[in-house]
Amino acid sequence: MTPFVAVAVAQVALAIAILTTINAQADPLAPSASEIDHKASAALSRLYSQNAGARALGTKAKGVLVFPDIRKGAFILGAQFGYGALRRGRTTIGYYRTSAASYGFQAGVKQFGYALFFMTPSALDYLEKSAGWAIGTGPSIVVVDQGMARSLTTTSARSDVYAFVFDQKGLMGGMGIEGSKITQISPGS
Repeated sequence: MTPFVAVAVAQVALAIAILTTINAQADPLAPSASEIDHKASAALSRLYSQNAGARALGTKAKGVLVFPDIRKGAFILGAQFGYGALRRGRTTIGYYRTSAASYGFQAGVKQFGYALFFMTPSALDYLEKSAGWAIGTGPSIVVVDQGMARSLTTTSARSDVYAFVFDQKGLMGGMGIEGSKITQISPGS
């Protein structure tokens, strides 16, 4: 490993450690609650207008966690980060941060959003009671692609959580949400 790569690995590891240990009561990096709500509402509205499957699930979901603006950057080492709102109907019931780190053949920057549709009370309860949920552990989750979204109905939906990725922009091959850590926060005012 070259000295440059070793320093980059150490910097990303330190940044992720700091970000994942920030006290949930006072996240100094968090935007205001009204800013998160505004972006989450706009993103969910766009998703529903473009995806009938998401709109149908939204009517039956116990809660929808919307991360409207995730940013990912990488050069061999990568990190992604963003803030979102948990909605029950049209009411925000909590604010969350998502963060992840990755390593491998990757380079570029990307911006995207994703929404998690919690279909069972136990899945929503798991999110609300966990000190941080790493996607891929806990409730079963299905990432819905374009083809599946066309055939998905509320009667065919059998998983605990459905994830829709949307508004992808940027120059980076590959994108995933598995391994992302989701932590409840108290946003800035």
